[in-house]
Formats: sequence, structure tokens, C-alpha cells
Amino acid sequence: MRRAILPLLLLLLAVPAFAKTHNVAFGKPLNVKLFVGPAEDQVQPMTVRGLYVDGKLKEFTTGETHDVTEQSFVVRRAFRVNDVLPEDEKKVPNWKWQRGGWLLVDKASGRVARLDLPDFDPYYSTTSWFRDYAAYCGLSGDAEKVYAVVVQLGQKKPLMRKLLGAAKGDPLPDSECAPPKWQRAPVRVTFEPAGKAQVTFAVKGRWVELAPESETPEPDNE
Repeated sequence: MRRAILPLLLLLLAVPAFAKTHNVAFGKPLNVKLFVGPAEDQVQPMTVRGLYVDGKLKEFTTGETHDVTEQSFVVRRAFRVNDVLPEDEKKVPNWKWQRGGWLLVDKASGRVARLDLPDFDPYYSTTSWFRDYAAYCGLSGDAEKVYAVVVQLGQKKPLMRKLLGAAKGDPLPDSECAPPKWQRAPVRVTFEPAGKAQVTFAVKGRWVELAPESETPEPDNE
């Protein structure tokens, strides 16, 4: 009898360890400065918050969160870089805030993962989320071309990557494209690149096509 009871007790003691929940929370908002422009001599206000898991700081974030499911959400990352040059007399770090990519946070496991969004440019890309889809205007590696990009979480390749034309090259952030606009039933997303006609795409499961009433974007020659 004792031999039968002992494994049962061990199993009951092990259950709380496997059922451990994690506390995911944000810290108090902190108002900081975002330096922009070619010479970084222009200032824009930015609000950052610390992302904590079980009381430990994991990342700094900025902007609103988007709930993907009941257990997961995405939020944009923020970070600081040291602006001191090697020849500067002052060797104390001079921290400047920057905007980064996006984070996927799993509230059940407490895992915080950085998302690798194709062609996403932290300076120019503005992302709009709908369900588990992300839409944004991405830039080529040389910052000469603008693409309409739609990705779905969990997929290695973007659902869509269409060339919209040449980049405008404005020195201010978020200037290449307005935030894409989503609609449901049917699911569609509209891109509004600066100085160009808007274009709408229909999202059908794991593929995207040009909506009938939209103008044909420039062909992707890459």
C-alpha cells in the first residue's frame, strides 16, 4: 500500500511546479526624448515603459500593445545606445533612446521573443496589427525602395512583399508611409505610401492578392 501511495504523493507535489504562472507587467511610463533628423538635432517626445516578467526587467517598450490571443501580445521595443565617441573627453556613457522592432510576449510561459519582420525599418516603418497579421511599409537594404509587406506570426516568409516604388527619403521618421488600414469581412489592408496612390490587398488565409478596385503596384524586379 505504501508503495502505491508514494508515487501519488510525488506526482501531487510536482503539479504546482509544472502549473507555475508568470507575472507579466509594465512599469511606470517614462517621458524621454527621441532625437531625429540627419544630424539628430530635432527632438520628438517618446514614452517608454519597462517590461517585467516575475519582477525582472526584460525589455523597454514604447507605444500600445496589441493582444494577439488571450495569452500573447505584441509590443514595440525601445532601447538606449551610448553616443560617446572614442575621442570624447567625457567617458561617462551618454545614453540616447531609439525605437526598435517588435516583441512577442507569451503571458503563460513568460517568454519574450524579438520578432524578425522582413524589410522592417525601425526609423520609417509604421506597423498596423490585426489578429495575428502585421502590415507595414518596409524598406530595401539600401533604403531606396519601399515595399508593402504583410506577415503572419508563425510563418517564416511574408505573406506578401510588393514593390510600391522609390523611397521618398524624408529625414523625419514614419514619413515613407501612413499606418496601413485594416478592414474585416472580407479581410483587406490598404497601404498609403507618401506621394503615391493608395493600394488595397485582400488577405485570404495564408496568401494575399491585389483587390480588384486597386491600381496595380510597380512590379517587384528583385
